[in-house]
Amino acid sequence: MKKYVNMLKLSVGTESVETLIDWQRNRSRQIADGAYYHITRMWPKRVDEILAGGSMYWVIGGLIQARQPITGFREIIGEDGIRRCGIVMAPDVIRVEVTPKRPFQGWRYLQPDDAPRDLPKGRRAEPALPPQLAAALADIGVR
Repeated sequence: MKKYVNMLKLSVGTESVETLIDWQRNRSRQIADGAYYHITRMWPKRVDEILAGGSMYWVIGGLIQARQPITGFREIIGEDGIRRCGIVMAPDVIRVEVTPKRPFQGWRYLQPDDAPRDLPKGRRAEPALPPQLAAALADIGVR
């Protein structure tokens, strides 16, 4: 049994894995330490489990398409004085088997056994399922 947990997050406004990568590259140049982190209001309760090998799985266009290893958490105090959580991630975006995922708010925990597998290195995508078939599989809980 794997002793870590992943996080799952919608990448709002992102059209593809490429636009996620471009956005992060441009955004990371604006951060003093050069790290990329995603800022969220809530601090995860399972930090130790996430840091034991977890990744952020990104949902893009209703599909889980990529992941990034999570390397740390950082307290971020906004200009409004509110404490937030900066989820620090490795710069590498790893493509995964495309898996349908319904919309949700915030982030969710994702067990390793439920996470899509990584695509082989150098493989940018898998052949897409017809949209109706992908939706039907998601409805019954099958990837």
